[in-house]
Amino acid sequence: MTQGNRGGAPASKRPAKRATRDPERTRARILSAAKSAFAEAGLGGARVDEIAARAKVNKRMIYHYFGNKDGLFLAVLEGTYADIRKAERELDLGDLDPVEAIKTLVAATWEYYLRNPEFLRLINSENLHGGRHLAKSKIIRELHSPFVQMVAEILERGERAGVFRKGVDPVQLNITIAGLGYYYLTNRHTLSIIFDRDLMTPEALSARVDFMIENVLGYLMAR
Repeated sequence: MTQGNRGGAPASKRPAKRATRDPERTRARILSAAKSAFAEAGLGGARVDEIAARAKVNKRMIYHYFGNKDGLFLAVLEGTYADIRKAERELDLGDLDPVEAIKTLVAATWEYYLRNPEFLRLINSENLHGGRHLAKSKIIRELHSPFVQMVAEILERGERAGVFRKGVDPVQLNITIAGLGYYYLTNRHTLSIIFDRDLMTPEALSARVDFMIENVLGYLMAR
């Protein structure tokens, strides 16, 4: 046995190391790293080099999968919206009576915002850019159409049961539910100072969701 082979199998019989490639896993790592970077620094502040380092990929892989930083940002936005729409579908609101369905939707939207603060920051960043990325999306309307239809069906069931007023626009209702939580959380620092109240204590957060539910139902309930 030669000295080079001492303590091991002959080089010719050793299994060769094989580089494994998993495009979906690589793409998912890039998206996860980009989501964090864009949420922290916005589109303008995030750097492709940093995202590549976080994802542990070569920067060229980002351009290969997403074209450029704007394409990557759009993919992150689409994934973020897909996630919240998936969470809403899993509520199975069609199985609940209309009043309970609305209560559940309001509370779940609020809880989603609390668990996913990056969602609000990403929306803020896209609005600063005039929504120009979402305007190019081929799937964003497809993601939202079923949700609007779901809310419309809840409202229709409530009308038929005589508990909801007639003619409520499901899009307006969705914007209102989102806005009641969105404004509170995105402005919590300045509002806490202005009103000399910590708006992020457990008690304050619980009171806020109760207030949201009461206001939404107060508008919807038939007189």
